[in-house]
Amino acid sequence: MQAGAKLPNVTFRTRVRDESVGGPNPFRWEDKTTADFFDGKRVILFSLPGAFTPTCSTYQLPGFEKMAGEFAEKGIDEIYVMSVNDSFVMNKWAQDQNLENVKVIPDGSGEFTRKVGMLVAKDNLGFGMRSWRYAAIVNNGVIEAWFEEPGLSDNHGEDPYGESSPENLMKYLDAAGEAVAAE
Repeated sequence: MQAGAKLPNVTFRTRVRDESVGGPNPFRWEDKTTADFFDGKRVILFSLPGAFTPTCSTYQLPGFEKMAGEFAEKGIDEIYVMSVNDSFVMNKWAQDQNLENVKVIPDGSGEFTRKVGMLVAKDNLGFGMRSWRYAAIVNNGVIEAWFEEPGLSDNHGEDPYGESSPENLMKYLDAAGEAVAAE
């Protein structure tokens, strides 16, 4: 993907809390589309190999959560984390990470990830098909900036991290803000 590309239209199967369901598991299925998440907003989307994995849970997700206020000051309306995991896993991960600012998007079948060219085999880790690590700034469903980790390939022996870090996206937003101010 690159700047100027429109995100693919995909339907995501999500589980949302609904107290009217009652019982010990008050959730119901709700389909959400790419438009539901991205239309009319300027957002950060970042994707990673899997919920509960070390780099994702220790650095990337907590970093975006911690910097959410700073991103909002730069004009970011929402921050989304996506993974090729189902909604049950993503919701539990959000709970485990005490997320208040970052919202999860489950790409359980990998359809969105495949359509943006980031679906890779991770059989060497026992994961199957997963997302390559990337981040994007998306403005009204169109990619404004794309941050992809180097070495995109199946069964990569490493898990590079840096390009898609919250600090790197903040550098981009700072530079973009300075460019606008200079005009």
